[in-house]
Amino acid sequence: MKQNQIAEALEKSSAAELFADLYGKDNVQENMERYRYLAAGFVKNFGDVDFELFSSPGRTEIGGNHTDHNHGKVLAGSVNQDCICAARKNDSNQIRIISETFHQDFTIDLDKLESDGKTTGTVPLIKGILAGFKERGFAVGGFDAFTTSNVISAAGVSSSASFEMLICSILNYFFNDNQMNVINYAHAGRYAENVYWKKASGLLDQMACACGGVVTIDFADNENPKVEKIDFSLDEIGCDLLIVNTGKGHANMSDEYSAVPVEMKKVAAYFGKEVLAEVPYEKLLENIPQLRGALGDRCVMRALHFYNENTRVDEEVAALKEKRYDDFLRLVCESGDSSWKWLQNCYCIETPQEQAICVALALTELYRKGIKKSACRIHGGGFAGVIMVILPKEYTADFTKYIEEKLNDKCVYKMTIRKYGAIHMEL
Repeated sequence: MKQNQIAEALEKSSAAELFADLYGKDNVQENMERYRYLAAGFVKNFGDVDFELFSSPGRTEIGGNHTDHNHGKVLAGSVNQDCICAARKNDSNQIRIISETFHQDFTIDLDKLESDGKTTGTVPLIKGILAGFKERGFAVGGFDAFTTSNVISAAGVSSSASFEMLICSILNYFFNDNQMNVINYAHAGRYAENVYWKKASGLLDQMACACGGVVTIDFADNENPKVEKIDFSLDEIGCDLLIVNTGKGHANMSDEYSAVPVEMKKVAAYFGKEVLAEVPYEKLLENIPQLRGALGDRCVMRALHFYNENTRVDEEVAALKEKRYDDFLRLVCESGDSSWKWLQNCYCIETPQEQAICVALALTELYRKGIKKSACRIHGGGFAGVIMVILPKEYTADFTKYIEEKLNDKCVYKMTIRKYGAIHMEL
């Protein structure tokens, strides 16, 4: 499609219905303007030629904090913040991407995908995705792309995974006849983070961004995770999903983040296994004294969190299916408590004076007292970034005013769960 055809398509009722599913009925016109801006940006940089549209959402983690990398279980959903792109095949051996959001303009040669040693930044990430595709036997090729994103960066809603899955959807559509599934996408994204970024991440972020809707994922078979969609919306219980940005990003905390899976895997290795999912819980409990002596207390605490968080995901899923929403919200809070006390990912022990996450949680817990149908917890990898809050809709405006007065202006984002994951847009 060309720019004028995009403009015509956006006027159709079918486009309004799609955008309501993607962004919520109150955000349709705002996001249509984003796509008009996107199309104009592509034409300005690459000419008035045919191009395709793609979208990939951020994600919210509801349950299963730091379980995926040890082949545990999670409950997650895609959200209405997304990374969008206009792209075309360029019949060359180069990929050129212009990111309006991050003021980047770079070209990648498909013959030069080896790592240059840099473990941060967009170029190593894309090289890693391309290498991950080739590693698994999928095709890559040259394309031009203009992108923009409103996914909060470095704050726990997976702006990097959203971008990764966007690139995967482009490569799938242009070069792999749409034959790839979301698991293929997720493995390519994780390969990029593990090998090129040297970040010991699991598959949660990528899977949640790629799948769409509310999903529970069991990573016991990590090559082929078991995914189940859950029919649930917070609108059913009259609640809003709020993400509170504490103002302290976690982009430079890879060492803290990576220590969590590493320490859990040390416990697994004590029993001759690779990940905790392979070790019976009873074995851990029987060997607590020996583990404390051999590995230290924090490894033990993080392992205890893993097992109990894994069980909690099953309980959350059962509560949602049985419409026991009070139990579900209680379990969300218990997940947050475990992350704070057992997993210990709410602040960095090297910088104890910086505890933005803890302050945000404490203030939210004070506000929530006496309010039914509410919950809060750490969101994402932790150590900094954001918290998740669930509140009845009638409290959203008041809570936003309350927390922004105490943290920083415009730090609260109201989000909705969207039906679709990383997609090629059919307008």
